[in-house]
Amino acid sequence: MNLRDTVSIVTGSSSGVGAATAKMLVKKGGNVVINFSRSSDAAKKVVKECEELGGEVLLCQADVSKDEDCRRMVDETLAKWGRLDALVNNAGTTKFVQHSDLDGLSHEDFQHIYSVNVIGPFQMVRAAHEALKVSGDGSIVNVASIAGVKGVGSSIAYVASKSALITMGKSLARIMGPEVRVNTVCPGFITGDWLSEGMGKETYEASKAFLEEKTPLRMTCTPETVAESILHFIEGHSVVTGQHLVLDGGHLLI
Repeated sequence: MNLRDTVSIVTGSSSGVGAATAKMLVKKGGNVVINFSRSSDAAKKVVKECEELGGEVLLCQADVSKDEDCRRMVDETLAKWGRLDALVNNAGTTKFVQHSDLDGLSHEDFQHIYSVNVIGPFQMVRAAHEALKVSGDGSIVNVASIAGVKGVGSSIAYVASKSALITMGKSLARIMGPEVRVNTVCPGFITGDWLSEGMGKETYEASKAFLEEKTPLRMTCTPETVAESILHFIEGHSVVTGQHLVLDGGHLLI
């Protein structure tokens, strides 16, 4: 897919991987929807940065756990540009709870995490699938996590949700072809405020140092390196669908 003049929705794009992906899409000549749920100021900053790069941008506040918000976001996208070529399901949430603390997660915690991390992407695909098929070379990229592969992560609920997202991507790939490819990226440790604030600075720095010493590539992910792989799935890999790609510097090997 040549990204010039294409239209992409990137959910959860007010910061981190989502923001990095949006800016890379704009640099390639694409138009992009910047989506946020609560972080209005951060989202507006990303919009400004994308516009300074020469991109055309739509800012859309929407909670992907709400079906009506998902449908509205797609409707606003089509009203502005009349097309949709790519969907990046990046919005996500978690609760940081040690896996051994089984009482640390409630029924409501599981429901909230699944509503954003699994149901949200499904609702976005459902809202967008007709427009993506019209594109003829559409691409959906789900942002899961090494948590869904290795069974480690911020909480058991998060791990389970990301595993479900990986499997759901395979199911969707079967029904979205041949017009739309569906793939998933599974980042490991991503540097940035989200993990630092959730883990606590001391644990964050210790985990980062361990991975940078012990993994084969001696490195961790950044929002930009994850975004690079997302773009590869969108603009390339024309014969690849239903796959998940682990981005971890070799963490699975240790």
